[in-house]
Amino acid sequence: MIERADFLARFGGVFEHSPFIAERALDAGTVAEPMTAAGVHAALTEVFRKASADEQMGVLRAHPDLAGKLAIAGELTEDSRKEQAGAGLDRLSAEEHARFTALNSAYTQKFGFPFIIAVKGLTKDDILAAFETRIDNSAQEEFETAKTQVERIALLRLTALLPGD
Repeated sequence: MIERADFLARFGGVFEHSPFIAERALDAGTVAEPMTAAGVHAALTEVFRKASADEQMGVLRAHPDLAGKLAIAGELTEDSRKEQAGAGLDRLSAEEHARFTALNSAYTQKFGFPFIIAVKGLTKDDILAAFETRIDNSAQEEFETAKTQVERIALLRLTALLPGD
């Protein structure tokens, strides 16, 4: 079995800035060898789903705005930077950046957490379309949608770290 410190170093950031998820999964004994992306994802997702609503909200709030201040300042996590760059969010025109900024502000004000979407395979236009649709969701619908997206992001990150099943 992988050493605790190694596991936490490797997987503690899979759920953005929320190492408690990896800690609890390891402590629960739900992480089994051989580790695969699907297996570790199942263990981490189980912890995320069992976390309190406040803890889940904390995970959502740990995510950066898309094309936001942290991206401009170069302060994203390496995973977030690569994910946003892959969707072209690091190459927005001034007009596109202004649109993302306005949507980020309106969305965060309405829901209390940043807009979260698994950007892999999406274009900036896909992301803007989802943004504009989801901002009309109810608070509960968007909380559930954002949690689903966080789980998808975690799976994509794990797939980059581990073999599949």
